[in-house]
Amino acid sequence: MTVVVIGFAVAGFLSPANRGGLMTAALLLFTAMGFWNGYAVARVARMFANQDWKKITTKAAIGMPGIAFAVFFVLNLLVWEQRSAGAAPFATLLQICALWFLVSTPLTFLGSYFGHKKTPPEQPVRTNKIPRQVPRQKWFLNRYFTAPVAGVLPFAAVFIELFFILSSMWHHQVYYVFGILSVVFLLLILTCAEVAILVCYFHLCAEDYRWWWRSFFTGGACAVYVFLYSAWYFFANLEISKLVPSIMYFVYMGLLSFGFFVATGTVGFVACFFFVRVIYGSVKID
Repeated sequence: MTVVVIGFAVAGFLSPANRGGLMTAALLLFTAMGFWNGYAVARVARMFANQDWKKITTKAAIGMPGIAFAVFFVLNLLVWEQRSAGAAPFATLLQICALWFLVSTPLTFLGSYFGHKKTPPEQPVRTNKIPRQVPRQKWFLNRYFTAPVAGVLPFAAVFIELFFILSSMWHHQVYYVFGILSVVFLLLILTCAEVAILVCYFHLCAEDYRWWWRSFFTGGACAVYVFLYSAWYFFANLEISKLVPSIMYFVYMGLLSFGFFVATGTVGFVACFFFVRVIYGSVKID
């Protein structure tokens, strides 16, 4: 979805002068991508021999949209209580719910159905049914150390552009440089993938085969620095003194950072998935 939205913006289909156009396009594309969401979830579940595809699909259809809608609804109640004209009307909330439950959720289950029916990818090597004991790891391979350190490089690739994005959001400035944003986005993907693969390789060399969740958290660790940077931006560049606007800022930035975490974590997982398949697929067993 992010790639398509940025591509449309670079091609000039989304005018920066129309401030609501970008968000509307992102919302509609997110709804339409429900099919591929369910398809990918079902394929990964089949690969890890998880047959409860209905439960997993329900979590995929409700998880992230549910969190985003709950946060938006609570903050919208605060804006209503302040009698602000910026509050979203009740009809808009109903339209969002209709897109969610009547379009996105059915598409997610449809994609999950086709993904579950398809044959799972063949593993490059056979694995033991009894998990092997993982040796004691050195301190610098601890996940509480590797993830924060690995998150620095992806954040370093985007923090300059992040300043202009925050200025566009909170200072009501028009954002025009979508070409530079696409380059930064590409650098972010490459950096997350390379860092996750490097950390995964170090753990495999240390005979720690539990790469899946570690690769996800390694790729998504940069989201913590994004939230910390947004907190610095609040105190250094914004003159907000009232309680409700401050709550709205930090909650919205927390939600955006969480979405950033999920996106970059997925990049790390996918990169390590193909890396592990390639290196184990090259193993020759006589």
